[in-house]
Parts: sequence; structure tokens; C-alpha cells
Amino acid sequence: MTFASLGLIEPLLRALETLGYQTPTPVQAQAIPAVLAGRDLMAAAQTGTGKTAGFALPLLQLLTMEGPKVAANSARALILCPTRELAEQVHASVAEYAQHLPLTTYAVYGGVSINPQMMKLRKGVDILVATPGRLIDLFRQNALKLNQLQTLVLDEADRMLDLGFSEELANIYRMLPKKRQTLLFSATFSDDIRLLAGQMLNDPLSIEVSPRNVAANTVKQWVVPVDKKRKPELFVHLMRKGRWKQVLVFAKTRNGVDALVDKLQGLGINADGIHGDKPQATRQRALDRFKSSDVQILVATDVAARGLDIEDLPLVVNFDLPIVAEDYIHRIGRTGRAGNTGEAISLVCADEVNMLSAIEMLTRQTLTRQMEQDFEPEHRVPETDASGQVVKKPKKPKKPKASGGGGGKRNLGKWVDSGEVAPAEPSIKPVRKVPVFNTGPRKKK
Repeated sequence: MTFASLGLIEPLLRALETLGYQTPTPVQAQAIPAVLAGRDLMAAAQTGTGKTAGFALPLLQLLTMEGPKVAANSARALILCPTRELAEQVHASVAEYAQHLPLTTYAVYGGVSINPQMMKLRKGVDILVATPGRLIDLFRQNALKLNQLQTLVLDEADRMLDLGFSEELANIYRMLPKKRQTLLFSATFSDDIRLLAGQMLNDPLSIEVSPRNVAANTVKQWVVPVDKKRKPELFVHLMRKGRWKQVLVFAKTRNGVDALVDKLQGLGINADGIHGDKPQATRQRALDRFKSSDVQILVATDVAARGLDIEDLPLVVNFDLPIVAEDYIHRIGRTGRAGNTGEAISLVCADEVNMLSAIEMLTRQTLTRQMEQDFEPEHRVPETDASGQVVKKPKKPKKPKASGGGGGKRNLGKWVDSGEVAPAEPSIKPVRKVPVFNTGPRKKK
């Protein structure tokens, strides 16, 4: 199969040839004809399989062949992304595909001044890539009108819910014209996303080119058990032992990113970090330096889990496991892209066992454990498997209670013998709020 056989026009084929695209990926082969036919679409595919081209190429063709010229302060197509980094990456790809077409593209997001964005939108743009918050700001200041919108693309919609954009999505839904084409593309589809699709899409075609919530088989994955306090020491040991050249590291918190970067820089290691508290220009500069190999170690929160496209990245390290299991797939999806191989190492301590279990259940595989000599944890990480079970240590036999109550300890009003272990708090999965839309009758296209 070729891109020409999918019905793409010559300017797009010329751009793809320049970019070195030869054969459509499975998601592209199924999505492009469906989008060209005007269908609403929800497509699930592993990260790195070409989802952006799957919606951008047919969208560019439809805008070129159909519809009036874009009006002032308007957009003909809108691509919503959860993070600034992903918005920048998607816009860069769209601009490359459109290099031989008479179309305008632009990206807007928070963290930078809104005034230049308002000026740019005065003449209108054919394709606008946006994060939800900044889009609403522009709309409310009358810098953007959506009455000319033909197509809405939700890229990584599950991540938008994870980041708490449910209210923004509901507001955007009310801003949109009823008659439009809507496309949902994501690496994973949770039940919440399927509910969202049922509210926003009209008789969608569903494409799932890979098993649901399965990480790419081009990535070798394993776990190294370690005590929490020794994680920085273990990371440095593994880096030197493996002679790592370029590593993307994920930490759970912004403070965790800064602490690890400070430790690495203190050891003379060229490291930098990106997280939500850093200005956009600082984040982009750190990412550019990492891509050009000026920075050896880039430490990031999950704000960077999606949208980072780094050619031939050999290794991802989970310094901390993600709170949301689906984010594990997106993190490790930064390596092993486009048929290349990669490695993903997770440093796991005892209090992350429930997160590890959730990841193994989601990906339907038990991650191999490799103990590192001299770093064996004092606090044992219980065994887990893909069934979601955590194998606990057998309980020690209870010691006889001493007379007079002298051998016990008070614990929340209940006597607990000194040989007993107080029961752990139950693991509660965070509840994501799904926007509820006022879905009146939709007009058929």
C-alpha cells in the first residue's frame, strides 16, 4: 500500500516524499480514507505509530479542496492538545505536511503572552492547534470565532481528563457549531473516554490497530527494586555502569525533578529539567538542548510524557512510577518509536507496589525484576503479576498478650500486639471527572 493509493493529493505526496515517508502505518491506512469520507472517528493506536499524520493529512486535503477562505479571527479546523509540548509538536508536523499547500497554521497555548497570539489570529488561520485553557481565553476575548469550524480533533483526550480539563472541554463543546466532523485520536481509550466519545461524536467509526493499553513490543522493560531514599544513588550507579548517553527520566513531582537535577549537576553530570512551574521558553530551551545532545539527562514530570518526539531515544527511566497507570505507556512510548528499539527501566520502592500492580494489570504483563547488587531494598517490594494481585508476606504468628496490658501498643483505639502489622490503608484509584454535555439532536452532515 502507498500514500497515493489512499487518495492523497499531489502536494501532500510531495511533502511526504521530502520527509521520507514511504508506506502508511496501520492507523494511517485505516484513518485517512475514513476522514476523507467525512466520517467522525475514534482511533486507538500505540504511541509512535503515526497518529498525527493519520488525522493531519486528510484534514489538510479536505481544507484545501472544500470550504470558503478563512475569515478574520476564525479557524476552519481545531486540534486540541493537553500540553504545550504536544501542541508545539503537532503544529510542527502539520506545518511540514502543509508546506506545498495554500493553508495557514498556528499554535496557541498558555505560559506565554496572549497578545501576540491575538494579533496572529486577526487574519484567521486554517488550522489552529490549541490547549483548552488558552483557547477559551481567546474565545472569551473575542479574538477567536468558531462559527466557521469544519473539523475538531481531540488529540490525547484521555490525558486532558487526567489533567483536569473536563470543565474546559464542556465549555468548548458549547462553543462549537453542531454541524462538524469530530476525530478522537489517542494511544489509549479508557471507559471515561468512550463515554466522552459517545457524547461528542456522531456515529463514529472506531479503529483500534493494536491491543488496548499495550505498550510497544519494541521497548524492553524491567524493574529494579530499591529503597526510596537510595533511588538517586542507584540512578547514578546505573548511569555510570551502563554508560548512558541520552536518557529521559520521569519523576512524580516538580520538587522531585528539581532535586534530581540538582544532585546530577552537583556530580558534574549535564542534566536539565522541565515541569509545569517553569516558563515555556525555559522548557523549550531544555528540550531543544536535549534533542541536540547538549544535555545528557532530561528529567520531567508527566507534563512531558506526551508530545516529546526525540529521534532514536534509547532509554526512558521511571525514577518514580506514575500515579495514573496509563501514563506509564505514554512515558515509555518516548523510546522504541517508528520501528526502533528502546529500553524502559523503572526504579520501584515498597510504597509504589500498588502502582506497579496497576501498570502490570493494564499492560497485561508481569514486568521482569532485576536486583542490583549492593542496592537490595531493606523494605521488600511485594511480588505482583498481571492479574493485579499483590502477594503479601505471610503474617508472623501473634505473640501472647502480656498481662496487665504492658505488652501492647495503642493504635486508633484498637489494641495491636507488638508482633502485628497494622493493616494498610486501602488503595483508592483517583476518580476522573468526565464532562457531561447537553447533547441535543445533532444535525447530520
